Amino acid sequence: MPSAPRARLADIAVQAGVSEATVSRVLNGRSGVAEATREAVLTALDVLGYERPVRLARHSAGLIGLIVPELDNPIFPAFAQVIESALATHGYTPVLCTQTPGGVREDEYTQMLTERGVAGIIFVSGLHSDTSADPSRYVALRRRGLPIVLVNGYVEGLDAPFVSNDDVTSMDLAVTHLVAQGHRRIGLALGPRQYVPVIRKIDGFRQAMKRHLGLSDVDDSIECSLFSVEGGAAAARRLVETGCTGIICGSDLMALGAIRAVRDRGLTVPGDVSVIGYDDSPLIAFTDPPLTTVRQSVHAMGAAAVRALLDDIHGGGTGSFAPRTEYLFRPELVVRGSTAAARVSL
Repeated sequence: MPSAPRARLADIAVQAGVSEATVSRVLNGRSGVAEATREAVLTALDVLGYERPVRLARHSAGLIGLIVPELDNPIFPAFAQVIESALATHGYTPVLCTQTPGGVREDEYTQMLTERGVAGIIFVSGLHSDTSADPSRYVALRRRGLPIVLVNGYVEGLDAPFVSNDDVTSMDLAVTHLVAQGHRRIGLALGPRQYVPVIRKIDGFRQAMKRHLGLSDVDDSIECSLFSVEGGAAAARRLVETGCTGIICGSDLMALGAIRAVRDRGLTVPGDVSVIGYDDSPLIAFTDPPLTTVRQSVHAMGAAAVRALLDDIHGGGTGSFAPRTEYLFRPELVVRGSTAAARVSL
C-alpha cells in the first residue's frame, strides 16, 4: 500500500486523532512526526484493518543520525560511544557518520540521513560551532520538523537544544592551577578563532588572567593554530619564545604537540614549562609525562544529548529540554605530571 486513498486518509486521521497531513507523513515514512503520534497512526491502521506499508519497517527500527568530526582526535570516538550506547538503551539504532578531510561533508551526511527517514540527528562539534558557517541548514531541518541536538557549539535563536562544556570555567580552572604553582607568564594555544569553543576559551582566559594576575592585555599570550599535534607544537614554540612557563592547550592533541616543542628546545616538562591539555581523552593519563588536563563531562553530555533528542521525538519539544536552550556542563581539572611549580622566567 504505497499510500491510502483520500477517504482512507480521513478515516485513519479520525481514528488516530490527527490531521490527514500527519497520516500522509507517517504512511510515506517521512521524518518530523513525534513517535507517540506515529504509533497512534499505526495503531489506527491496525484497528481499521489496513495493511502497514512495507517501508515503515525501516523507520520502526528507530534510526538516529550521529555526525561527528574525524576520529583522529580520541575525544570524538568517546562521544560517539557514549551516545550510541545511550541510544541503544532506548531501542534506537545509531547511524554513525564521520567526517574526514576531502571526504563526505556534513550537509551530504544530513541529506543521506533524512532520505533514510531518521527520527533525529545529533551533531557533535559540527558546523554549528563555526561562526563563519551558514546556520540556515539547521533552521531548514527544524522547519521540516526534524528533531536535532547540537553538541559543543551554539547558534543564536535556533529552535533546538544545545549541549556544551563550560569553556569559560575550563579556562578559570587551568589558570587558577598554574597561578597557584607560581606561574605568571601563562600562554594559551588554541585552534582557529572562528569556532565557538575557541571564542569562549579566549574569553574565559582573559577573565581569569585579569582576575588572578591583574593583566588586561593578554593578546601576546594567545596563539591560534590547528587542533592537532602539529598545531599545538607551532603555537607552543611561539609561546615559549615569549617566555611562557605555563601553556594551556585547546585539546589534548595540541598539548602533546606542545610537549614536543618544549623538548625540541632542550627544555623539560614540567621542569621548565608546565602544559595543560583539554578533553581528558582516553589513554592520555599514560603519556610521558601523564597529562594534566581539563576533563569534559563526556558521559553526562552524551546522555543529556540523547535525552534531549528523545524528548523532542516523543513530545515534540515539550519534554525536559526546551528549545533554544543551552545546557552547560561543568568541567573538572585532572592534575597529573605535566604541571609543577614554576621556575624563573626562561
